[in-house]
This record gives sequence, C-alpha cells and structure tokens, in this order.
Amino acid sequence: MKSNILARIHTPEDVKALSLAELALLAKELREFIIDVISVKEGHLGSSLGATELTIALHYVFNTPDDLLVWDVGHQAYGHKILTGRKDVFHTNRQKDGISGFPKMSESVYDAFGTGHSSTSISAVLGMAIASKLKGEHHKNHIAVIGDASIVSGMALEGLNHLGVSDVNMLVVLNDNAIGIDPSVGAFKNYLTTIRNGSTTSQSNIFSSLNINYYGPIDGHDLPKLIDVLSELKDKKGVNLLHIITTKGKGLKQAEENQVVYHAPGKFDKITGEIHPVLQKALTPKFQDVFGLTVLELARQNPKIMGITPAMPTGSSLKYMMEKFPERAFDVGIAEQHAVTLSAGLATQGMIVYCNIYSTFMQRAYDQIIHDVALQNLPVIFCLDRAGLVGEDGATHHGVFDLAYLRCIPNMMVFSPLDEIELRNILFTVQTDLHSPIAIRYPRRRGVHINWQKDFQKIPYGKAIELKEGKTIAILSTGFIGQNVIEALQSVANTVSDNFAHYHFGFVKPLDEACLHHIFQQYKSVITVEEGTVKGGFGSAILEFASENKYQIPIDVLGIKDEFISHGTIEELLQECGLSVNALVEYLQKKIPQLVRNLK
Repeated sequence: MKSNILARIHTPEDVKALSLAELALLAKELREFIIDVISVKEGHLGSSLGATELTIALHYVFNTPDDLLVWDVGHQAYGHKILTGRKDVFHTNRQKDGISGFPKMSESVYDAFGTGHSSTSISAVLGMAIASKLKGEHHKNHIAVIGDASIVSGMALEGLNHLGVSDVNMLVVLNDNAIGIDPSVGAFKNYLTTIRNGSTTSQSNIFSSLNINYYGPIDGHDLPKLIDVLSELKDKKGVNLLHIITTKGKGLKQAEENQVVYHAPGKFDKITGEIHPVLQKALTPKFQDVFGLTVLELARQNPKIMGITPAMPTGSSLKYMMEKFPERAFDVGIAEQHAVTLSAGLATQGMIVYCNIYSTFMQRAYDQIIHDVALQNLPVIFCLDRAGLVGEDGATHHGVFDLAYLRCIPNMMVFSPLDEIELRNILFTVQTDLHSPIAIRYPRRRGVHINWQKDFQKIPYGKAIELKEGKTIAILSTGFIGQNVIEALQSVANTVSDNFAHYHFGFVKPLDEACLHHIFQQYKSVITVEEGTVKGGFGSAILEFASENKYQIPIDVLGIKDEFISHGTIEELLQECGLSVNALVEYLQKKIPQLVRNLK
C-alpha cells in the first residue's frame, strides 16, 4: 500500500511525531507533491526540490514558529509552506488572491521575514537574535538559510562581518548547490569548491577566521545526518554555520541535469519531466532576447562595447554576448552595487557599458547610481529588464518604481521604448554619441515581430512622437503600455476615438517640452498613462510641467496607485490597475461625456 504521510501533516508538530523511516517517506512525498502542483501551475521548481530534506529536518528539530526561521532566497521555501499549514492552498501559489511564491510575514506566522530579493537573511535574523537577547528570550533559536550564490552578495558579507563579533545565538545554514538561477561565479564560489573537496579545514576556513563556528560540509540530502547535526547545533550557544551540499532539482532527473531551465520551467510533464512546448503566438521575441541579440550584434562591430549583469545572464539574455566575447561581458554575481560601480570604472576609460539589471534589483544600487555614475556624469547605459508589472512573482519583483526613483537624479536620461524595434534603435543610438548616463526600461513581455535585417535608425534625444491625431483630449503614454492605449483606441467607436490624440513619450527625461507646449495649447484635457507608480513618475513630470508653465487644463494620471501590487498574471494585474485594454476602453468611453459636463 502506498504511504500517504503528507496527508497527515498540517503543522511542524505533525512532522515531529514521525519516525526516521516515516521522515524519509515524507521527503519523497513532499517532492512528488511539489512536482505535481508546479507541473501544472508553474513556479520555482529546482530550488525547493533541492531543499526538501533540509526543510523537514529544520522543522523536525527546531520549534518553529517560536524559533525564527528565514529562507534566503525564498525560491527554496515551497516545502516550508506546505509543512506549515498551506498544503491545501498550495495550488494557488503565485496566482491572484492565492498564496505568495515567497515567504511573506502577513501570510503565516511561520514566515519570520519576507524574502523576495536575495542576501537579506543574515542581517534580518541577526536583528531578531539581538532583540531576543535584549528581551531575555534565551530559549529562542534563530536560523538563516542562505544559498551559495546569495552569501557572496555585499549585504550578506556585511551581515557576516557583524555576526562574527555578535554575542547572540544564531545558526546560518549555507545551502551550497553551486548555482543560483545561473551557475554561481567568482572567487568565493571557487573557495567553496575547495571546501567541498576537503582542501580546507574547519579551523582555517574563512568563516572560522570571522569568529563563526563552522560545521561541515555534510550531505544535505542525508536526512538522519542532518537531524543529528542540527540537534547538536540547536543546543550550542553562540554563532554557528552549517555548510550543506545539495543538488538543485533533486528528485527530478531533468531538473538535476538542466538546473538553469528547471529553476522555473513553466508547465511540464510530471512523469517524464518534459517541458510543454510554447504556443505559436509566443514566437514573437521577448524584449530580453531583443536586448541580448542586439547588444551582441553591436559588440561585433564596436570593440569598446562591454556587458555587465549581476547574476542574470540567462534572464537578461546577456549570455549571448558572454558566450561570444567572454573577455568583454561579465556576470558579477548577486552584486548590484558592484555591477554599477564596475560599469562606472569602465566608462571612465572610454568603454561603452551596457549594465543590465532588473528594475526591482536596480533599487539595491541606488547610491552607486547617484554617487558613482550620475554625479560624475559617466555615460553608463543601464538596461532595466522586467520594468513594470512582472506577474506571478509579485510585489518584490514588480519594476514599478524606476521612473520615479531615476527621474529625480541630475544628468540621468530615462527612456522607455514603445516596442522591441524602438528598443533596438535606442541601443544602437546610445553607443554612438552618449555623453551622460541613461536608463532604458523595458518589460517582461513579447511584442512585435522583428526584421533583424532592417537598418538601425538613430533616435533623437528627448523627442516625443505623435501616434494618432485627435480633436479634444491628448493621451500621453510612455513605454510598452502605449500598445494597450493603441489597441483601446482601435476598439472604441470612431465617434469616441476621434476625440483622442495619442503621443508616445519614449523619453521621460528629458521631456519634449516643445511638444508639451503644443499639447497644452491644443487640447482641452490631458491623460497620462504609465506602467509605474503615479507618485513621482511620468504623470508627475507632466503635472510639474503644467504647473511650472501655468497651464490649467484637467490632467488625469493613470498608472500604479500608491500601494504594493500583489501577484497574479500580468493581464489580471493590468486590469486591477486600470491599465488593461478592456479597462482603458471603459475609461475612454466615459471620458468624453465627463469632459463635456465639465466644460459646460
């Protein structure tokens, strides 16, 4: 008879009641359950499969949620969610109104800290441990689980530096599988390899030198061994680090063999592991691939072009240039601050640097953007992938703040292309005559078909484009969300559409002021549309222009309201934010009667 131990697990207390033999069966069932759900619902697969035994052992040994457990990064926490009361709703993972794909404090008392970005666990858990000590809660354990790619980030190293001189009780579990989303890189990765190979003793390794008690490395899939070591460390006071070796994707052959693809493979056959083919309509290129292939094309012609990415060579598609020009394109690991200032250093020597960072991760290098690039007016080309709403990854990953946080920086230009053709053209333009930094933001979408043989066209800096003539109201959009405006205008009746003009402002900074003067003198009302926060973004820039020039016509600002947007499909979230085609159609149909009433 097939065992069904997982069905009996509702909290970690149920895990503690199992025998070692039953725990081994639970590990098997937990993997199968994750595979069953993710194969049809999609999500992050390999990380949680690799952490299955660790998840069970931690909840078996420690007294969560009283003992505080933080997963870094949250990709590996699916098993944790399933064992902590969310098994019956796990099928809603990353879906609108369902549970988050990452640990989230508001979702469960077992999620001690929200972890969507990497490398935050050591600092957060150290803060918890210090607080526990001050409150006299000496019985509490504090555990940070961090991957080998995350621990080399500057913030994690800063946390280790403090941890080594702290008089607290804290355990760091280093989950070493030699890969983040892409394979781990750098000298620290090579150092961990020497430890794996037994070339470094526990007394002489870097952690011991930082006054952190080092244990390991041990097999992270040996459940009895894990339980024994964790039980010993549970009662050991002070600062300890357990180094475990795991295999990302453990338990699914294809996920073990192709760890990059199976990090988040989409839908797949749970029996064979084969990934379901992409529908024909998806054959239009992704923005990221247009970036990667265009930069490679330009790099073949211009030997000064360099490429930099912090741990996202596949996601950004910089991998194409890295494969052909490894001496000119670098993955620097999860190190956004370093990526920005490295780019600045290259730019001082006349190199043309395309620094590709996801919009949400660019936030982590804000000081470097200001201090090391913009203040010195260095012509670094920031390519912000995943700008706007990104869908199921949710609030930690939406790139909705970049227009606001970049627009206020002196010397910084900000450009948002309407489609992939314009992305190609701006990438071409900036490598010829750029004299200040620029941020080019584009979404996680597919758009138009590309004629790769068509000649590049230079884009004039700071110029807007009239896409459609109109009689009464001017719609000003920036970026790919303009496609929704175009489609909405095509969907409404001619009597409605004729009233609306449509302008594309690729440049949010500098704005085309001549065009804006024409618009404010020509039209009775203005609408701005952006896939970013309305606080400080494109619409705010238009409001500032109107105020400075004393224009008093009505201005409606459409975009992301002043709140964090949860997870769901991009279309669901666009509808929620009033930016989907259907929402815009409804808005346009109501706008004309409202304007007529207001003008009376």
